[in-house]
Amino acid sequence: MNLSSLKSEGLAHNNFPRPSLVYLAISFLIVFPIYRLLFRGRTFGNNNVPIHGPLVVVANHGSHLDPPLLGHALGRPISFMAKAELFNNKFLGAIIKACGAYSVQRGASDREAIRSATKRLKEGWAIGVFLDGTRQQDGRIKNPMPGAALLAARSNAKLLPVAIVNTHRAFGPKSRWPRLVPIQLRIGKPIEPPSSSRKKDLLEKTIELKEHINSLLD
Repeated sequence: MNLSSLKSEGLAHNNFPRPSLVYLAISFLIVFPIYRLLFRGRTFGNNNVPIHGPLVVVANHGSHLDPPLLGHALGRPISFMAKAELFNNKFLGAIIKACGAYSVQRGASDREAIRSATKRLKEGWAIGVFLDGTRQQDGRIKNPMPGAALLAARSNAKLLPVAIVNTHRAFGPKSRWPRLVPIQLRIGKPIEPPSSSRKKDLLEKTIELKEHINSLLD
């Protein structure tokens, strides 16, 4: 991703959230040098990312590295839910906030967060959701939550599965220091939203997402 491609692909379109100067600065000066140089990062499937319109980006979660990578590597701004505790760290909080993040109280049924996410989707944002809702030591999805499917059903947004490979090894839940292992983002093809917001339809779509992302990890 580069600045000219952002413009040519229409990120400044009137119906599309415009990337802020902070977002661009963090992308080009911090996230991409770390991703590309330190972790030898590679992204596959960028052509699967819809450039315009509402989109629910769904990924596995193995590290605190995931929010900035997911928020900056797909070629369009992404707004995502993040645990409120993450904002306690000023440096990390500033980075994820620049990605458009908004806080969610862990373990709470936060209807306001769902309403906020739905509103952003209807404005044309891409919303990022970690399907398990928390980090997993091996980076794989184990206990998927229906939030992503619910957002897609309420906004009629497509779901974009993304596998984040190796961040659990680079800087996992029990890591004190990062390990410079190669990281990849593998982007799958968009998936249609659930046919309704009924529990059965949400569960079926959530299982489909889990299987799709774990297969991308393999």
